[in-house]
Amino acid sequence: MKRIILTGGGTAGHVTPNMALVPTLKERGYDIQYIGSYDGMEKKLIEDMGIPYHGIATGKLRRYFDLRNFSDPFRVIKGFNEAKKLMKELKPDVVFSKGGFVSVPVVLAASAKKIPCIIHESDMTPGLANKISIPKASKVCCNFAETMENLPAGKAVVTGTPIRQELFAGDAVKAMTFCGFTEVRPTLLVIGGSSGSVRVNEAIRSCLPELTKKYNVIHLCGKGNIDESYNGTAHYVQFDYIKQELADLLALADIVVSRAGANAICELLALRKPSVLIPLSLAASRGDQILNAQSFDKRGYAKLLLEEDLTNESLLAAVNEVYENHDHYIKAMELSTKSDAITMICDMIDELANK
Repeated sequence: MKRIILTGGGTAGHVTPNMALVPTLKERGYDIQYIGSYDGMEKKLIEDMGIPYHGIATGKLRRYFDLRNFSDPFRVIKGFNEAKKLMKELKPDVVFSKGGFVSVPVVLAASAKKIPCIIHESDMTPGLANKISIPKASKVCCNFAETMENLPAGKAVVTGTPIRQELFAGDAVKAMTFCGFTEVRPTLLVIGGSSGSVRVNEAIRSCLPELTKKYNVIHLCGKGNIDESYNGTAHYVQFDYIKQELADLLALADIVVSRAGANAICELLALRKPSVLIPLSLAASRGDQILNAQSFDKRGYAKLLLEEDLTNESLLAAVNEVYENHDHYIKAMELSTKSDAITMICDMIDELANK
């Protein structure tokens, strides 16, 4: 039986594409193992799928001054040694990495053991973890054709992002019941990301009196971000995190307000969900979400609202504009080139595993 190690973690965007590959990899006869951090969010997500999980030490790679920059390199070295030991024990035929800081020691360990590795880069430009890992990779998959300019010739392939197939099987009626909505009206779904977004949460809650005049509002605010003072607000429900019911909530949503992580917006594109994208600001990121959102705005898939321009008025105007023109956004998304990322990537995995 062929064996593959999947790796990636830190945020949901570094885990869900791996999860999307699992059913096809199982159909093709792979024994699947996962390497992540000791207690990262990826641990529960993967263990819930019944996949053996192996934790290693991790250290975050920061571009800014932080005292942890002096200690984390030692954690990365420890993680590298733990990953090398796992490579020796598990003897994988191939490694697939979705990125995030946990993936670096895994990719380096695979390279040291002469195990072929495929990397997936979701954003327009590679993140620091993938920049370190790319020289050791056999192939690099990417979302955007523009990304090819930043990748080594001969390694890069535009595949798109693997989308979890269960997201296409949502039930809007179930979502109405789950949320306790009794009045049929346009539904706004707010997704702050797996860790939530204080800025987006504050803006949405400030606008609730106006938003709930027209919309049913479903607010995924991130773990620890529930504000109980809003419980019982008519036409509004809030959840810190949703897993099983996400497909149903997406089926019910007419429009979405979201950050602009590449995997999240590619799921919205695949599901044909018009959206207002509020990317992380340059002060809080390397700017990858801004580039992602600009690309989607340019193509007519979504409306870009920069965080520095985020006010009650601008948010309400953007939401109403997207809703009023949602047919135009859907038509633009229907014209997008749709690749079968799962098949393309699994074929690539087969090719390397069989060499």
